[in-house]
Amino acid sequence: MNKILLGLVILASSISCSSPNQETADAPLGWEILDTPVEASLRGLSALTPDIAWLSGTNGTWLRTLDGGKTWEHGVIDGLVELDFRSIHGFDAEKAIAVSAGQPAVIYKTIDGGITWKLTHQENEKAFLDGITFSDQNTGFVFGDPVDGKWMILKTVNQGDTWYEIPNLPEVVAGEAGFAASSSSLLASGSILALGSGGKEANLHLSENGGDTWEKFSSPLSQGEGSQGVFAVGNIGTSELICVGGDYLAEELGEKNLGVFLIASKEWVNVETAPTGYRSGVAYFDQKEWLITVGPNGSDFSSDGGKNWKNFSKEGFHAVKSGHAEGSVWASAGKGKVGKLKI
Repeated sequence: MNKILLGLVILASSISCSSPNQETADAPLGWEILDTPVEASLRGLSALTPDIAWLSGTNGTWLRTLDGGKTWEHGVIDGLVELDFRSIHGFDAEKAIAVSAGQPAVIYKTIDGGITWKLTHQENEKAFLDGITFSDQNTGFVFGDPVDGKWMILKTVNQGDTWYEIPNLPEVVAGEAGFAASSSSLLASGSILALGSGGKEANLHLSENGGDTWEKFSSPLSQGEGSQGVFAVGNIGTSELICVGGDYLAEELGEKNLGVFLIASKEWVNVETAPTGYRSGVAYFDQKEWLITVGPNGSDFSSDGGKNWKNFSKEGFHAVKSGHAEGSVWASAGKGKVGKLKI
């Protein structure tokens, strides 16, 4: 092979290796921090696509973007500036449901992109609503702290127009409670309902038939104190559940903050390396087969189903959600902070 031909081969090889069609990074590249027009603490987050996301939080705040965070529409839900709407679920660009934490315990819905909000449900004075989750486009659940020894779980089958309490509620022990840190302690996926708890005991309450019957499994996460337990539940399909949390008073403690549960065998998997601190949110990014978890001291990811974790950013967030379509991961935090995962 002459020198000219050899040079052409090397050049072609170099171009091929740097082709934009080649698989990109095998780890997240960090977060793109987006400018928002609010200073609210944003724990309510619903990611739909790379362009569309809904958020909610303190001072009755709601936000919506239709262009990936370049511009935002925002306002106050029904003038309720005293409420913290820690949960939100967006169906599309126009329809969303927001749920308050604290009193009054209310659920609102908009069908016109946030211009108007309609009260669809209000609970009694004992209620503290912690989160919202949907198993399909019509069927959803809102759960709250225990009342009279049982969890509060509300169900809708008409996109949140009406709500009713499910008949078979899982029981709790005294001192067991839920967390509204990221609106993610209850997960609905198909016929599976998974509820993570904390406080005196950190349990996984599991139903495989939509809430008709329940089993309870003690988790390996920190427990015994009011600041400890499961703060979010994620999943990889219908085979594996991921519980994250720890102790929010020990943000840097990188132990007893994660549990991986196999649904078929009803057992916890041995985790080799854990996230690098207390974690309040977790999401599965199926495009890359990554699990992403966030907390106040940073963000971690796993590419092996949650057995090993690596820190990829010191950016702190309250909540993280993966988009319903087209591959995107969004995160939210205090002071109007919103991020999109860079891949």
